[in-house]
Amino acid sequence: MNHEQQRHHHHMILVHGIGHGAWCWYRLVDRFHSSSPDRLVTAIDLGGCGADPRSFDSILTVADYVQPLMDLLESLPSHKRVILIGHSYGGLPIALAAERFPEKVAAAVFLTAYMPGCSSPLGHLLQEYFRRGNETQFLDCTFSLEQGQQKLPTWAAFGPKYMANTLYAGCQSEDLEMAEKLIRPGQLFVDEMMRYVLTEEKYGRVKKVFILCEEDEVMNVDFQRFLIQNSPPDHVKIMEGAYHMAMLSKPKELQQCLDEIVAKYG
Repeated sequence: MNHEQQRHHHHMILVHGIGHGAWCWYRLVDRFHSSSPDRLVTAIDLGGCGADPRSFDSILTVADYVQPLMDLLESLPSHKRVILIGHSYGGLPIALAAERFPEKVAAAVFLTAYMPGCSSPLGHLLQEYFRRGNETQFLDCTFSLEQGQQKLPTWAAFGPKYMANTLYAGCQSEDLEMAEKLIRPGQLFVDEMMRYVLTEEKYGRVKKVFILCEEDEVMNVDFQRFLIQNSPPDHVKIMEGAYHMAMLSKPKELQQCLDEIVAKYG
């Protein structure tokens, strides 16, 4: 394998969760650049997120939201394959990308993320998450007042108490400060997600890995295990002592985990 083949063979695409952007992967990206300079790693901003210039209220559909990911995969030559890593809500965008470009996805990695199956709409996972939750769990988060047909929030904004106590638990203070400046409200697209059903012929044939974070208080262990049981992946990896923002709190351990996945599926 020559140098150029190796770079593309190991191409990983990192997809953030609600309200975040490519910025949340900086510790992990820095580690890969330092230790594995031949490995191509791309962290992207989804629509209306991070450095994407579009405003929050201009992202009206799921297609608007996932457009940067779809455009990136569309731009790759047909023989190039990638490993998609989706964090939290980012599991739904990478599932949609795997459905559209199954021939380009060597593996889809769900980092404490929504991992849909092919037997029910993607929105069912959001329903299940909010069904299991309670008001006290979300502290000072702000949810949309208008309700869709599913009677679930249509957008959400994280509050400072929730970020400090739950979302960024286990992270360094500078990462929390960075997030407080960069995080944006996020669309949930619940009603539209209820119309998306993935197929066994496309998404179903893509290899899937779930990374379970044992200390996660956003997607708690019981919910993560529900996701695994609901749509069993090809492999499950467990990160001990990892909270929700594992790419910031445990970048070394996450890099090792991803290195093993690349070695197996890349």
